[in-house]
Amino acid sequence: MCVGTPVQVVQSHEVMSVCRGRNGDEDVNMLLVGQQPVGTWVIAFLGWAREVIDEQQAKDIDLALDGLQMIMDGADAIDVSHHFPGLGQTTAEAVP
Repeated sequence: MCVGTPVQVVQSHEVMSVCRGRNGDEDVNMLLVGQQPVGTWVIAFLGWAREVIDEQQAKDIDLALDGLQMIMDGADAIDVSHHFPGLGQTTAEAVP
């Protein structure tokens, strides 16, 4: 299974930047999102930055990935409200 993960730019270059995330440092191709300054968060998928995100989005995605990892490791239950904040909440714009 391939999953995009949040990584933060630690060395910015025009094409390939060094980014740090849950799996350590990795070289990430930035052609799809353009060169980003150090400190920027992106979603990396198979070595490519696909989207620029903010720090809160990165934290939320990492929490969800932690919850999924716990399930894959055989946890009987996880705290869904902790790992998936806002799941099940509706908004006025929600489509029935």
